[in-house]
Amino acid sequence: MPDKAQKERIKQKLAAIRGFYVHLAVFGGVIAILAIVDIATGAPYWVHWVFIGWGLGVLLHAGLLNGSVPQTFRRWEARKLRQLIEAEKLNNN
Repeated sequence: MPDKAQKERIKQKLAAIRGFYVHLAVFGGVIAILAIVDIATGAPYWVHWVFIGWGLGVLLHAGLLNGSVPQTFRRWEARKLRQLIEAEKLNNN
């Protein structure tokens, strides 16, 4: 049976996965709507630029989940977490 710290890490991982799927679903829905608008308004077509830009963001999000993003992002995340914990401690005092 996992201890308290392991349970917390599992909950965080599940929340991160859920967040990715929400991101992916919103991406797909918005791109579909924008594609319809783009086609309806005719040339010049522009939706592909939105797709490429936002799609790179979705790929980065997926990379963060799978641990394939460089350690720079991991270090930033750990540093930011420490800052938020310290700020929360100061707010509670």
